[in-house]
Amino acid sequence: MMSLSAVAAVRAAEAPGPAKDPKEQAEAAPKTPEQVRDDLYARLAASKDSDETDGLVGLMLGSYSESGSDTGDLLLERARRAIQAKEYDSAGKILDATIALFPNWAEGWNARATLHYLDDDFDGSMADIAQTLKREPRHIGALAGMAMILASRDKDEEALKVYERLLTIAPHWRRAEEAAEKLRAAIAGQQI
Repeated sequence: MMSLSAVAAVRAAEAPGPAKDPKEQAEAAPKTPEQVRDDLYARLAASKDSDETDGLVGLMLGSYSESGSDTGDLLLERARRAIQAKEYDSAGKILDATIALFPNWAEGWNARATLHYLDDDFDGSMADIAQTLKREPRHIGALAGMAMILASRDKDEEALKVYERLLTIAPHWRRAEEAAEKLRAAIAGQQI
């Protein structure tokens, strides 16, 4: 049996409070994964420092794993564990199910692109990268993967364009700057 003070506390918690201004409610509501990523993209674009950019890129890459659904997040986590254990068949089945359940979630497609890449299926990887970019055109991981595959296929000029695109999203990102510079040097050497 509850004491009278416990009953009063429960009723007070259930009682409607004063009406909040819609702006206050919007500010108090947790941000969706998309809103978090939009904020990170804005911060990346404004970054003036490579250390800050590298940190923001890390946050962005982590944010892609947030689907807004506990089920989606769990499936992705399980698929990644299977990939780490080199259980590619299991990972593929999990990612196929993830994409079937969450076809608009870019990271499901990107994770499967990574799986294809690790399994030396570059065509499959590029197809899933295209699906990723269809859903999230600024997806840093997908763009970096695309550039790596293009460079590995001796398509240096195309790879450079992708790295330059990445640098419009994440100026001062060391990894993209270094890769772009290496490609520029290779292209200049080819043209001599």
